[in-house]
Amino acid sequence: MAGVTETGAVESGVVGGGSLGRRFGWLWGAYAVSTFGTRLAFDAFPLIAVMVLDAGPARVSALAAAGLAVGAVVAVPLGPWVEFRRKRPVMVATDLVRCAVLLSVPLAYAFGRLGFVQLLVVSVVVAAADITFRAAAGSCLKSLVRSQDLLAANGRFEATTWTATMLGPPVGGAAIGLFGPVVTVAVDAVSYLLSALGIRAIGGKEPRPRRADAPGLRTGDLLDGWRYVLASPDLRPLFLNTVLVNGLIMATAPLLAVLMLGDLGFAPWQYGLAFAVPCVGGLIGSRLARPLVARFGEHRVLVTSGVLRVCWPVGLTFVGPGVPGLVLVMVVEFGLITSVGVFNPVYATRRLELTPADRVARTLSAWTISGKLTTAGLTAVWGLLAGLTGTRTAVALAGALILATPLLLPRHGHASAPAPAAPAGEPGGARR
Repeated sequence: MAGVTETGAVESGVVGGGSLGRRFGWLWGAYAVSTFGTRLAFDAFPLIAVMVLDAGPARVSALAAAGLAVGAVVAVPLGPWVEFRRKRPVMVATDLVRCAVLLSVPLAYAFGRLGFVQLLVVSVVVAAADITFRAAAGSCLKSLVRSQDLLAANGRFEATTWTATMLGPPVGGAAIGLFGPVVTVAVDAVSYLLSALGIRAIGGKEPRPRRADAPGLRTGDLLDGWRYVLASPDLRPLFLNTVLVNGLIMATAPLLAVLMLGDLGFAPWQYGLAFAVPCVGGLIGSRLARPLVARFGEHRVLVTSGVLRVCWPVGLTFVGPGVPGLVLVMVVEFGLITSVGVFNPVYATRRLELTPADRVARTLSAWTISGKLTTAGLTAVWGLLAGLTGTRTAVALAGALILATPLLLPRHGHASAPAPAAPAGEPGGARR
């Protein structure tokens, strides 16, 4: 399930003033309901692995890593394929796929057939569908709002993300305590069904993208997103920084679950609360991003918040039992999430600004696949480190290493890539 550094369906976002149109409203609503479902199921698979299957740190880390890695590999050809398809039908289909595979978990549990292999397969399918959805959703967002409204739109997604993350985990923890460890997975599945209905309600005619050269998926298309990102002096440092930072933060998530729920004896609701309350910082950060950019400029806000967000994780090394331990986690997470709340919408907006409309799906797909593979690799490595050095030491090593990542942040501002003019009557040509 998603962690604190990842925004959900459409890449993060600051609340802007004014309406962005009815069609954007449906997209936002679909994002909101699926995000609330996912945050309600916060770390559901690690919790099920620990509480139902008695898995230790190595198996929990392996579950998280293998699901991400194999899902990312499966999704490699899907980004170029999505680029030349209508985006909303792809989004609806991936929502329905996630709904179906997630529902298999509570069904298997009810009949006493749930096993580690099934959790792994479901993780792979959900990861591949998630990457495909994000690639399509980024293109959809860019077609529904004007370029000058992207920061406002992204901000609404970011604020929604942190609201859901604040409310979802404690409610999910309480639901697990009352109804068992798989109930939140069922709710998450239903949320994807509702998301599919919301996307379907966007309406309007979506033209089929056409490529100038020969139709069909070519071998070269598979790497096109990476070629574009790595060749761009503006996107490349942002890509390297975000992939590594997110990977290092997410690699410690399974270890923190084992440390807090196992070694330190926290109850599931306490664990959820420790990561939910600090999400107020995400709301604060997402509301600050737009005025900060207006006052100080996009580049300065991007770099400053990018540096601030990596100063906090090392503090998780010192978490202990009881109330002091909970307070420490909340303070560290509040600082981290507030910084992320500012950084995410600015970085997501810059990425869309710098990516031509006919490359968005391939670029976002390559970006997301790289992030998931990096997270999977680092999660596996940190699981091994935890087995060799201890869980707490592994968390400390990640916190120390992440302090060097600001060296990868962009050094200079950018000139936005020119966006192709939308034909009369097509999305993107006028505010709705």
